[in-house]
Amino acid sequence: MTHPENGLTYADAGVDIDAGNALVDQIKPLATATKRPGTMDGLGGFGAMFDLKSAGYKDPILVAATDGVGTKLRIAIDTGILDTVGIDLVAMCVNDLVCQGAEPLFFLDYFATGKLDVAEAAAVVAGIAEGCKRSNSALVGGETAEMPGMYAKGDFDLAGFSVGAMERGNSLPNGVQEGDVLLGLASSGVHSNGYSLVRKVVENSGLGWDSPCPFGEGSLGAALLAPTKLYVRSGLAAHRAGGLHALAHITGGGLAENLPRALPKGLGAEVDLAAWPLPPVIKWLAGQAGLAEAELLKTFNCGIGMVAVVAAERAETLTAVFEAHGEQVIPMGHVARGKGVSYSGVLK
Repeated sequence: MTHPENGLTYADAGVDIDAGNALVDQIKPLATATKRPGTMDGLGGFGAMFDLKSAGYKDPILVAATDGVGTKLRIAIDTGILDTVGIDLVAMCVNDLVCQGAEPLFFLDYFATGKLDVAEAAAVVAGIAEGCKRSNSALVGGETAEMPGMYAKGDFDLAGFSVGAMERGNSLPNGVQEGDVLLGLASSGVHSNGYSLVRKVVENSGLGWDSPCPFGEGSLGAALLAPTKLYVRSGLAAHRAGGLHALAHITGGGLAENLPRALPKGLGAEVDLAAWPLPPVIKWLAGQAGLAEAELLKTFNCGIGMVAVVAAERAETLTAVFEAHGEQVIPMGHVARGKGVSYSGVLK
């Protein structure tokens, strides 16, 4: 085998191993700050270990979830506001876990790009670490993939993977029955669904990401990047309090697609749309696009990020539990015989 004096290197092909190592050095303290009972090793190994016994579990069932943030990522890249999409990534995974009754334990991320920018990647991972801290989940590892030719300059993609646990027999949904009360937990905005339509609406409006926000303060781009709300601590507290029968994370497909996932066969949901106001951002998007109510309800969360299905006699107590954890609670309907979601009133 010949060894030319000026032979190619991996860096010549577009992959900078030194940059990857520099990123790991920057994010190690971020990961360390998310340690929780059960965490065993730091970053750097071929895999991450977690001790369920140290985390307090005696007969655990593991629950896993994976997700991304969709085309909301496009706005983050175009605006250069990269410190919140990591929170979105964590929220989209752990909010699903808590709907199963599981406590999120640890999280891994996948960051892929054509050319690694250490500062940008570190900003994204800082957001992931913040999301993990807010949900008491340890950031135990991940993968940074530098793939020249796969992504346009400046572009990157994100995926997340979360593992949680619960004691055997403690899963949700459980015990949903006719007459149960639906408690809506307010969203923090659009969250992480419907952004292909959001981007189309902004394009048609003639506004740019740096334009003054027409429904709030700051720039339009920054307002649309408000991170997804995390419902883990409040959801688990309500589950421990007793009387919580189900949780439904309102993501793509809105109330119509997600609420029935938490209900057994033969039962549906009756929802009063007049029980809460549309958030300003949703109202602006609907007005700009001329969205019909049915289209709005199946595209966006419309101000409800999570729905708790609770025993009627426990509704007042659990409302207090959610509120003690910072949630805005909206009594929005009840469980009834039937199928799917039926609506009364109108969105306002």
